[in-house]
This record gives sequence, C-alpha cells and structure tokens, in this order.
Amino acid sequence: MDVQPQPSGASLDRRAELSEFLRTRRARLKPQDVGLPDYGRHRRVPGLRREELAQLAGVSVAYYTRLEQGNGQNVSAEVLDSIARALRLTDAEQAHLTHLAKGKQHKKRPSARPQQVRTSIAQLLDTMDAVPAYVVGRRSEILVWNRMAAAVFGDWAELPAAERNWARLVFLKPEYRELYVDWEQKAIDIVCGLRMDAGCYPDDPRLSALVGELSVKSEEFRRLWATHDVKEKSHGVKRLRHPLVGALSLNFESFRVAGDDQSLVVYHAEPGSASAESLRLLASWGADATRAGTRG
Repeated sequence: MDVQPQPSGASLDRRAELSEFLRTRRARLKPQDVGLPDYGRHRRVPGLRREELAQLAGVSVAYYTRLEQGNGQNVSAEVLDSIARALRLTDAEQAHLTHLAKGKQHKKRPSARPQQVRTSIAQLLDTMDAVPAYVVGRRSEILVWNRMAAAVFGDWAELPAAERNWARLVFLKPEYRELYVDWEQKAIDIVCGLRMDAGCYPDDPRLSALVGELSVKSEEFRRLWATHDVKEKSHGVKRLRHPLVGALSLNFESFRVAGDDQSLVVYHAEPGSASAESLRLLASWGADATRAGTRG
C-alpha cells in the first residue's frame, strides 16, 4: 500500500486507519493457524478470507465487511472482543482496535499547548545522576532528560524544541543510525508507538503533520508505517555505539506517568559489566561527555 503524506494541520482518517488495521491483521493469519483447511495455490487472497474471519468471530460476513470498511462507530465491545480473539490480537493491538472503532468516545483532541512534565518528575530525573533517564510524551516527543541521557544520546538542549522528537531523530539524523546497533528495531518501536498515538488521537493535527513529514522524507518510515503494527515496549535491551566509550549494552525500563500520556524511561547497565564502567566514566566526565556525544 502506498502511504500518502498527510497535509499539515489535517487529521488522520480514522475510518481508513480502522480498515487498513483489520485488513493487515487478517492478512497475516494463515488458515492452518486457526484450524481451517488450506487450499494452497487456489486461494486468491493472502491470509484469511473475510467470511472465514467472520465465522471465527461469530458475526455475519456483511457485519464484518462493514467494520473492515471503517464503519465501526456502533460496534459493541463484545463484538470487538470476538474479532480480537479471532484475529489473535495482542493486548496492545486490541486496545488500538477499540480506539479506532470507537473514535472520539475514547480520547479528546489534544491541546495545542506544549506537553508539560510535573515539577516533581523533573526533579526526580535530576537526582538520577548515574543512569540515563528521560520523559517521552505523545508523538514520541522528548520532554525532559537528565545529564546522563545527554551524555549517552546527545545534548537535546542544543536542538530546537520541534526536533526533540525520537521519530525525527531516528529517521532523519544519520548519527542516530550510527548510534543504534539494531537501528531497524529502534525504528520499528518508534513507528509502533506513533501508530498507538494515532489510534488514541486521530484528530491530532501535529501528529498528522509529523507523519506527513516523515512519509515524504524517509522511505523506511513509509515502509514501516504501512505495516500498521502496534505494540507497547516497556522493557528491553539497547546496544549502542557511543562516540567516546564505544559499545554499550543498556537495559531499559519504561514507566507510565500516572495521569499523563507520558513515560519515564530509565537505562542501566548490568553491575560489574564493561557497560557499567563506561557509564561511570561518562558520569565522571560530565559536560565534556555531553559535548562529545552531541558531536557524535
């Protein structure tokens, strides 16, 4: 599917998003995955047919067809649950489906004002002087960070506010392609997060403008956006190539900030590891490490 850039200030088409999400989830299922006979080369569509999915979900073909065409406003929670089970959706995918189907019943249009981080959260970051930590908000915006995050990822204070955004950094800044050993996985994580934001806030013009910009400027973004994949990644390991200390292997944990569409992300190294020693060195070098990280 070709991804058309979104005009600045426009909203994402919720009906089109719902239609494509259901179609791509259906296409990834094989008949044998759900206990149906596979007629091999005689099948004309990838994955399950609409009538097969409708049968598994216990709804009529006409009803499911209307839903896959984007008409989900009046669908019940019970039917959505049945379709989610038939499609074998993850929890994150099921939540995304619900947001797309129910639309404005779930999330209001976000304010045009910049996202604010509670003072207590910002103060907490300042006390975490041995590990990199930052707060990320909607649209993958980097809202606040500590000194160690600047030393590891670059000094975001030197960037205009609009560029303090993980999606723009990962897809448009060559130094971040060099920083991440597995750049592709980082890119996937970013796009999956933006897709979830699009489900919650389809009327967010700033999100639509971001998607449009990246669609024009990055072929990799267009490819990943077209998959309609969504997921929440709350922990894992990132491997980096730091310009000063070389290889870094950092565990990360992401914590939702109660009452806000924000997450606190904290990185740490295994005690006694080479990466732990590298973080200690970066902490001891202070501002010099930050400037070197920015230069890449």
